[in-house]
Amino acid sequence: MKVLGIAGHSGAGKTTLLEKLIPLLRADGVRVSLIKHAHCGFDVDRPGKDSYRHRQGGAGEVLVASDVRWALMHENETAAPPQLPELLARLSPCDLVLVEGWKRDPIPKIEVHRAANGKPWLYPDDDNILAVASDVAPPDDKTWLALGDVVGIRAFVKQEIGV
Repeated sequence: MKVLGIAGHSGAGKTTLLEKLIPLLRADGVRVSLIKHAHCGFDVDRPGKDSYRHRQGGAGEVLVASDVRWALMHENETAAPPQLPELLARLSPCDLVLVEGWKRDPIPKIEVHRAANGKPWLYPDDDNILAVASDVAPPDDKTWLALGDVVGIRAFVKQEIGV
């Protein structure tokens, strides 16, 4: 499986880019999976559902399955958060895993940058950033992908990552 990070500060447009990029890659026959980092506690389950009640009762893992999808909820009872390699190992085989978050992990990345955020560029401090997708060109010769040109970003991903 190839891995590509989509990194950037909050509000830069990472999720919006991924929403547009994934269908284009899928249309090209690329099997895509995604790992997203959540900074705060989250829950995909709902109070009152059987699976929620089982977790509240102490089940360390609950797997819910239907004819069209399944989800495994794992209670992280250790003090350490899961690391990206551990999570990647849990995924089924695919062609490309897109990773939203884990911006400091040593994986190839595209930085998503939006000038209006007023946040600094990440790439000067990260040699793993292959290019920046931004609404403005970077201040040097870093490879620039126009943030609105999702077709161009798809071409870059296919060429650079080899999917």
